[in-house]
Amino acid sequence: MVKNNNASKTKLLIVDDERNTRDALRRYFCKNFEITTAEDGVVAMNLLKNNNYDLVLTDLKMPGAGGMSVLDAGLGKNPPPTCIVFTAYGSIETAVSAVKAGAFDFVTKPVNLDKLEEVINRALEFRKKTAESSPEPEKVSKKTVLNDIVAESAIMQDILKTVRQVASSRSTVLLSGESGTGKEVIARALHSLSGREGKFIPVHCAALSANLLESELFGHEKGSFTGATEMKQGRFELADGGTLFLDEIGEIDPQVQVKLLRVLETRSFERVGGVEPITTRARLISATNRDLKEMVKEGKFREDLFYRLDVVNIKLPPLRERREDIPILVKQFISEFAGDNDKKIEGISEPAMEIIRNYPWPGNIRELRNCIERMVVLCSGDTLDVKDLPDNIRFGVDEDISASPDNTLDLNQHEAMLITKALEECDGNRTKAAQKLGISRRTLHRRLHEYNLM
Repeated sequence: MVKNNNASKTKLLIVDDERNTRDALRRYFCKNFEITTAEDGVVAMNLLKNNNYDLVLTDLKMPGAGGMSVLDAGLGKNPPPTCIVFTAYGSIETAVSAVKAGAFDFVTKPVNLDKLEEVINRALEFRKKTAESSPEPEKVSKKTVLNDIVAESAIMQDILKTVRQVASSRSTVLLSGESGTGKEVIARALHSLSGREGKFIPVHCAALSANLLESELFGHEKGSFTGATEMKQGRFELADGGTLFLDEIGEIDPQVQVKLLRVLETRSFERVGGVEPITTRARLISATNRDLKEMVKEGKFREDLFYRLDVVNIKLPPLRERREDIPILVKQFISEFAGDNDKKIEGISEPAMEIIRNYPWPGNIRELRNCIERMVVLCSGDTLDVKDLPDNIRFGVDEDISASPDNTLDLNQHEAMLITKALEECDGNRTKAAQKLGISRRTLHRRLHEYNLM
């Protein structure tokens, strides 16, 4: 039987959508472990979020959130549980990927209990040695990471693997992708996994003028300009030893580009109006929804700065390219907003989910999140339905599908139609139209140019 010499029982979480498997494993290991079971990945992630376990046995293939999501949730704990995954014989390649991502080992199904015992014994021995060789666990980040990133799709699994690989390095990271794809969420995950003791400091570059952005980034001395009544530290100073996240980096002024390049080259800067160099240990992560290479060709962005920022490039896919993640995202948002609004929402109807799956989501995850929040708030029953969908989603998709014999969507044409409709409903007010569409005013302005709607 399993060697478990702990005075108190080892806490074991068993995750499998097959009830017979869960019950059999519970009966077999109940004498040596304190056992909790979960019927799917979503339940398991919630349990991991609120409890600590020593060992996790999880199936890889489950409806909704699979074993990779459970693994990510476990790896985000401090200390993390030791994870062993189950996989069908024909899916060993996936299991190997799980091991590369941080699982201790895998066991093929149907589970051979003798083999499983052997793997568990090795896992417990490894866990014991790891604990003994970690004298300063308090220095490990206590933040859970990657738990809130829903990623069943292969493309997102690859991205999370890259995040884990580069998080602890000092290299700059450039996050690219459309607005609303979750770039800041990934930036925060990179910081949390980095082990850095400093803060995560975000700056929205497009929201500030060139002069204000320069002062925000580098700080200023008292009297350096009108209104500078006292010295102010910049974000580079505040992020010392941590991470500085520059969102919409493509919007920064050429003058600020020069100063930013110098910081990356020398790791030092001066405050506005100052002469004393200040050294920074901040790690820089930037994000953009623009094509910086094209901007370099057009002379709008410095080539040398681009290559300094683009050491590691992580491109986040639009939601329409990771549609397999939509159902679990919807489930996650329903749970979040039902709790926030003290409403009992049991789920969403299949017709409503079908429309959501087919909608192109030009505003990506941000738009989906806003949509589900609105539906939860306005829902009068216990199940979200088609009638609860915003008009632009409910009617826009229906019209497009009925007009297309093969049920495919011309995404650009659909987006242009939605923008036109939103502007009409808002009497031409672009700010209100952007809010209605779930995108920024700057993104709306760019789309108007792209689709010749000006």
